[in-house]
Amino acid sequence: MKYKNEGFDPEIIEALKKELKSLKKSFKVIEGDEENSDEFVNFLFVGMFEGKEVIYDAALYTLRLHHASEVFELAEHEAAKKFPNYKGIKYEEDDDGNLKPLSSEEEEIGWFITEIIMDIEEEETVKVQEFIDLDTHHDYGIGLDAALNVEVIDDNTIEKFIKEFNDDSIVLDDTLYAFQSEEEEDFDED
Repeated sequence: MKYKNEGFDPEIIEALKKELKSLKKSFKVIEGDEENSDEFVNFLFVGMFEGKEVIYDAALYTLRLHHASEVFELAEHEAAKKFPNYKGIKYEEDDDGNLKPLSSEEEEIGWFITEIIMDIEEEETVKVQEFIDLDTHHDYGIGLDAALNVEVIDDNTIEKFIKEFNDDSIVLDDTLYAFQSEEEEDFDED
């Protein structure tokens, strides 16, 4: 039987389960995703959906990153209202790999967005809470987006999330949170 969505194909699910067993993990990080970081990880795992095994294509991120994304999206929306030509700021590199200077309009838009972000954070206009969203029309298995109020997304966080998700014992914090951008500080090493 040919499956339109390979994430539901029992043979592919079995192959992933064998690979996970050899890795001694309950998940497989999708390598090559440049966005993977200590605040965001894209990974696959096997779980149940409507009584059948399925592969979940999951994106798990910190609540802080989710908040920053929501704030930036709102700031970009405000920039688009003020600057009708705004289509996003594109950073380009020269032949030596250095960033080319922005045009004066792009620079003005960048400063405007920065000010909007600072205002949004100061006024705590945007608040977020933990969530899990499922996409049953995903192109591979079932898409899963989730944000958790944790400092980092590491192997332990992912393992705990998968176990609780599969056991249907996960409890999401419904508290609304707002975050401030962290100032980068230079530390002198003595």
